[in-house]
Amino acid sequence: MATQPKTNMHIAVAGNIGSGKTTLTSLLAKNMKWEAHFEDVDDNPYLNDFYEDMQRWSFNLQIYFLNSRFNQVVQIRKSNKTVIQDRTIYEDAFIFAPNLHAMGLMTTRDFNNYMELFNLMSTFIAPPDLMIYLRGSVPALVNQIQKRGRPYENSIRLDYLKRLNERYEAWISQYELGKLLIIDIDDINFAENPEHLGMVINKINAELNGLF
Repeated sequence: MATQPKTNMHIAVAGNIGSGKTTLTSLLAKNMKWEAHFEDVDDNPYLNDFYEDMQRWSFNLQIYFLNSRFNQVVQIRKSNKTVIQDRTIYEDAFIFAPNLHAMGLMTTRDFNNYMELFNLMSTFIAPPDLMIYLRGSVPALVNQIQKRGRPYENSIRLDYLKRLNERYEAWISQYELGKLLIIDIDDINFAENPEHLGMVINKINAELNGLF
């Protein structure tokens, strides 16, 4: 017999830049009557500077995201609501920070400092009840990025997106913190096709209700 889902769950949407995290988070919040927690992009004081000079601002940006995301998770777990979160604290630590370090855009000293802080923070938070990973090819991501036309994203290089994609795949292949649902954005258009969104919702309900 299927177990009844908790009423105060933490659902998280993970995925590369341009994968549709914010769009899916908004659609699911509306359709499922969940509370949405979005990534703090517009108020981020480092993002523009980072895209202008990644080496100078990488550590500052990652610390800002780490703090912001940690606060989000603390608030989510305090609330008595089901919350859907746009991007997770794990993506910062396992994808973005190590990628910057590997590209020579963050010093080893800064990276080690960052990881020690993340490792400490992660002992104080519970993982999401369901992780939704939006998988997309680089051309699909580029298409989405161009569509939304954010000025600071104009300078994102293809090799940067490709490196991030490789790290996402490595991370997801070893993800064992909780339930995981993978959605391939190359094959599905939940933003413009209600039928596709319905399919995604059905898969999420199946995961949350323990049918599989």
